[in-house]
Amino acid sequence: MATSSQQSNPWLKWGALGAAAAGASAVVVVTATSALAAYFARRIVTPEKQRADDVAVLAVISDGPKLQIVLEATPDTTIEGTYGLFFNNSAAHAVIGRILSYVPREGSVTREVLSVHGGELRTATAGWWSGNLYAHPEEMGLAFEDVTLNLPDGPAPAWLLPAPSPGATWAIMVHGRGATRSEGLRAVPTAHRLGMNALLISYRNDGDAPAARDGRYGLGVTEWADVEVAIEYAIAHGAKDVVLFGNSMGGAISLQTADVARNRKHVLALVLDAPVINWVNVLAHQAQLNRIPNFIGQYGEVMLTHPLGRRITGLAAPVDLKSMDWVTRAVELRTPSLILHSIDDDFVPYEPTAELAKRNPEMVTFEPFSKARHTKEWNVDPERWESVVETWLAPRLGRHSLPRS
Repeated sequence: MATSSQQSNPWLKWGALGAAAAGASAVVVVTATSALAAYFARRIVTPEKQRADDVAVLAVISDGPKLQIVLEATPDTTIEGTYGLFFNNSAAHAVIGRILSYVPREGSVTREVLSVHGGELRTATAGWWSGNLYAHPEEMGLAFEDVTLNLPDGPAPAWLLPAPSPGATWAIMVHGRGATRSEGLRAVPTAHRLGMNALLISYRNDGDAPAARDGRYGLGVTEWADVEVAIEYAIAHGAKDVVLFGNSMGGAISLQTADVARNRKHVLALVLDAPVINWVNVLAHQAQLNRIPNFIGQYGEVMLTHPLGRRITGLAAPVDLKSMDWVTRAVELRTPSLILHSIDDDFVPYEPTAELAKRNPEMVTFEPFSKARHTKEWNVDPERWESVVETWLAPRLGRHSLPRS
């Protein structure tokens, strides 16, 4: 049976396969090794079509006009903060607030329900936990415009949320692997207080934008070209420069954009949450997390990076992991970067972030969080997240942050 950590992992679920391969005979082990390594490599670059409802809803309780929800206790649902619970095949969601009670022996946690959007929570039996509180700008009462970005693979939707007092710098939100543009909504109020219009983009293979020809993630090696188009859009509509906000794989994409995009001169700064700084480190960690022997994980990496591996992975071209190793390339990073990363992140380890900041303190500021797991730094402590971002970014924008409402 998978552990709670494995059940909530949005990237990989292979523990049973790793255990099965370990006990096979010599000939079968060779075959199983190749098969498991191939499975490992394919899962890394293959988008999932639907998020699994992996958190059980045990009860929904009426407390006068308010609701309380009793959930399966997992490493995510037992952390204080405010989160989203998506249910009904992701068509509806609830905003979940503070913990009211936690009973470890029963494996349950009771939390307050702050709001429900798009469905009836009382009939839900399961859902998936998210750092996204909202699915659409309308739920936040924010003015927005639907815009289209003409990406290399075709037209893609984006949201433009104008700031009340806009300046010359725009914020471009780059979501993570398996997420959508709604992931950037958390950061919009902060961007607006700093006078930045916010452009929340979709990119290839994320379910909103057109799929790439191979239908595979490039882990940042290909997706940066879509962010390049977003920068062009911002400049064409009055921006002087942009700040890229990137989460997880969106951080890797943002780093690549600042490195190789033809309009990279317009990237004023990066604000990154739990970014992938070194994919080799992340893949090794994921293999270990899912009880896959190290040599099998390394074999999977070879399949991703070698031209002959394309027949197995389905990639149109091998992935150059070395180009995204920002620990080794630390001195080459010349874009001011603020990185917010929880030290207990069990999907993307924080150590490469800390090492990058150590090797390039001139350009990189590392703000460690705790108890936020993966990309939930804002959820655990929104006031601190917003204060850190505004304090760091405001001088670079040549203005003071606006008072918070």
